[in-house]
Amino acid sequence: MVGLDTNVLVRYLTRDAPEQYRAAKAFIESTCTQENPGVIGPVVLCELVWVLTGAYDATKAEVARVVDQLLRTRQLVVQDRDVVRRALADYTNSAADFADCLIGQMNREAGCTETVTFDQRAAALDSWRDLEA
Repeated sequence: MVGLDTNVLVRYLTRDAPEQYRAAKAFIESTCTQENPGVIGPVVLCELVWVLTGAYDATKAEVARVVDQLLRTRQLVVQDRDVVRRALADYTNSAADFADCLIGQMNREAGCTETVTFDQRAAALDSWRDLEA
């Protein structure tokens, strides 16, 4: 298995830098197989969502489709896949950022009863609590 960094995924998905796109495409499509998948970690997913929404003005629906497709691609392994699926569901059904949704789900998976925050959008998620100042 080989780990994939955010910038490789961004180039592959956006095709905005032709030379890097070709390199990313060639690598992913020739190296990442069902038997030897590329690995995408939770931090990479958070960075990917941040880049797509911040630099490329992707909508929440577009981002959700990208993350869902990554989860479905057999040549890729998303670490903590079930946790990411739950975070994606939270993301699509709330005003919270993807990273906050993933933090909450990872904390739940770790046994936390709640996650405290000053972020009003995140505080609206299940098992989150607004730590009012």
